[in-house]
Amino acid sequence: MTLKKVISGTNLEQAKSHNRRVVIEAIRTNGALSRAAIARLTALSSQTISNIVEELEAAGLLRPEATLKGARGQPAVPYSINPDGGYSIGLQLDHQLAVGVVTDLSGTLRARIERNVDRPAPAEAMPLLAALSSDLIATSRLERNRLLGIGMAMPGPFGVEGMTSVGPTALPGWQDFPVADELERLTGIAVTVENDATAAAIGERLYGVARKLGSFVYLFIGTGLGAGLFLDGHLYKGSRHNAGEIGHIIVRPGGLACDCGKRGCLERYVSLRAAYDRLDLPDPDHASPDLLEKLLASGDIRFEAWLLEAVEPLRQAIDVLEMALDPETVVLGGFMPLPVIEALASRLEPLHLSVSATSARATPRVLVGAAGKDTSVLGAAALPIFSETNPQFDVLQKPIV
Repeated sequence: MTLKKVISGTNLEQAKSHNRRVVIEAIRTNGALSRAAIARLTALSSQTISNIVEELEAAGLLRPEATLKGARGQPAVPYSINPDGGYSIGLQLDHQLAVGVVTDLSGTLRARIERNVDRPAPAEAMPLLAALSSDLIATSRLERNRLLGIGMAMPGPFGVEGMTSVGPTALPGWQDFPVADELERLTGIAVTVENDATAAAIGERLYGVARKLGSFVYLFIGTGLGAGLFLDGHLYKGSRHNAGEIGHIIVRPGGLACDCGKRGCLERYVSLRAAYDRLDLPDPDHASPDLLEKLLASGDIRFEAWLLEAVEPLRQAIDVLEMALDPETVVLGGFMPLPVIEALASRLEPLHLSVSATSARATPRVLVGAAGKDTSVLGAAALPIFSETNPQFDVLQKPIV
């Protein structure tokens, strides 16, 4: 078996916490490993590995498997992730839906609940999210002392005057609202918040087409449009956690007016809201994405016109991302129905010439996401797990009291 090299550890005593995460990531990536194999992969000393494995086994995060017979000496004991060693809650809030899930340490879904909402402000949403968390704990019957935390995904950008909570693609009333602190106060559980596109990039990396990729961009097509950036094995979130707000780059100078104050923004052409507006629906705030799938299947002329209008702006966005970031691929996903995303993807060729247009490519320049409509909420659930286990996800989290 070929083992995948993971991030190296350090033998410095003060880096114990980091090294524990390195060891768990090595096992999560490669499956059950002996102590010797972990040492080879992480560049940590045999003694350091022995100490860490003993600590993690005692904490219930690792479990020993059947021994492996070696050529000489005592048989090696492989260690695997203990799925019941830890759990996390993932929450996602959007314009019409609040979704909650519980996943275990291996990423297996243990429970899922959803509630209908209507562009909720904090006063309505926070008690609902707290109740969702309580219901998930009760439904999954998880041990409270094994709960690592809550990860939450919601539309960005965060803390940007003139963009946050402005217009129909944003949620109203969230400007400067302390989401993590308030939800932690209501639940007593540590909370990490990310924008939905970044959470979706994590979800696709764990469960979808990006599992073996080191650098990719996830284009999240929801009510608006955003991008999650996974570069050289690390999430890139920017100085204010707003990297990837590609929906507000101008692709049509002087084009359609955007509520951010500019004209010709990308999400005015490629998003659920853009499609609803192009179809001139009587109540776009409450339109269902399922309607778009039905219109596609029926060959609706107005919908086909929107598809044609959306392709070139999307093509431009992919060109910008490729030239600026040189990713292995751009993944298309989000709340847009899968058949509609596939229809958009099929119309993108010919893509513009860019640094990604090489004959030696092993991965197509554009892929359709495979993690499904729960990509963001599953990625949100991974936030507290990776803050405990993966040094490549730099998420700061308060301890659970």
